[in-house]
Amino acid sequence: QVHLVESGGGLVQAGGSLRLSCAVSGTMLSIDAAGWYRQAPGKQRELVATITGAGNANYADFVEGRFSISRDGAKNTVYLQMNSLKPEDTGVYYCNLDGRTTGWIPFRSWGQGTQVTVSS
Repeated sequence: QVHLVESGGGLVQAGGSLRLSCAVSGTMLSIDAAGWYRQAPGKQRELVATITGAGNANYADFVEGRFSISRDGAKNTVYLQMNSLKPEDTGVYYCNLDGRTTGWIPFRSWGQGTQVTVSS
């Protein structure tokens, strides 16, 4: 099994920054992609950013250059650096990982989420 644990959320004023971390543990033969999603109260979960195993990043339109996703293979950690935060960025942020485990069996894992609250 592959486990993801997010951290780094909190309360920040508009215009501030946060760095979210997603610690990955378990047996993995390869990582196809990692991503960050968010869910605001009363809304569906939406994609924020993804990064492929080759390191190619993609972002939702609403990011507008404010966020940056990265991976540290040595630490088995995925990061989301968020700058210029807006109140509408408030929500629970989830880490997601797609890859291959023992026997090259594909897996998709989710973390438990970390709360981000941006005050105006």
